[in-house]
Amino acid sequence: MAEIQIGDTVKAHYHSGTYIGKVIEDRGERYLIEVLAVIKHPLQGDIHNIGKVEDVFFHERKALYYKEKMNVKKPAVKAYHGPVPAYGESLKKAVEQYKESLMAEDSPYHKKALENLQNLEDHYYEKHYYGIK
Repeated sequence: MAEIQIGDTVKAHYHSGTYIGKVIEDRGERYLIEVLAVIKHPLQGDIHNIGKVEDVFFHERKALYYKEKMNVKKPAVKAYHGPVPAYGESLKKAVEQYKESLMAEDSPYHKKALENLQNLEDHYYEKHYYGIK
């Protein structure tokens, strides 16, 4: 398996989201990566208590924004081959996929997560990120 180099395009899992990015720096046990696109939207709610809505802090998690830097553990970084989608399009697709998975099950957790995601989309993503090429 080829080693990841500075400047490589990679797929990285970070804080329950998955992104396509460019390696900016090797930091020993981690890579500093600049976000270029979103593959999987971060989970909503308390990731230490998945499925619970009571007696937990139910987090609203935004996807990392275009060109934001993330410090990712090396095992969570893999080479990415293929075209890099436009950030705005990739975010919209990731949100739609997450919404579909949340609508597939009727539970308090899924309803609350869908509400958070819709709030992010209406008040944040539509205004700031869907248009990014």
